[in-house]
Amino acid sequence: MFIAYAAVAGLLALVLAASATFTLQRNETIVASMRKVQVPDSWLPRLAILKAAGAIGLVAGLWVTPLGVAAAAGVTLYFIGAIISHLRVRDFELAPAAVLTLVAAAALVLRMAA
Repeated sequence: MFIAYAAVAGLLALVLAASATFTLQRNETIVASMRKVQVPDSWLPRLAILKAAGAIGLVAGLWVTPLGVAAAAGVTLYFIGAIISHLRVRDFELAPAAVLTLVAAAALVLRMAA
């Protein structure tokens, strides 16, 4: 189970780190998506920090189990929030958020089982 967690958490951490970087750089695709779901521009740095913290926590969770569990739970909740944000404005292009929610939930289950 640990190897599975390491693989899932590592890939998810890479995605989160890239997303945090693009958000901080105000990548036009990211900004357009955030505006579409009515996220204020002032929230972008905070959301990027949450993604970066999730990535760091998932990697640190390889050595500190409770931290990995907390990070995976936090990332899962983050992406559930993203899905809710899309549904709230009736934007049904939520496949990326849904997939990342499932991957984060898988990391959570795998870390608790390892």
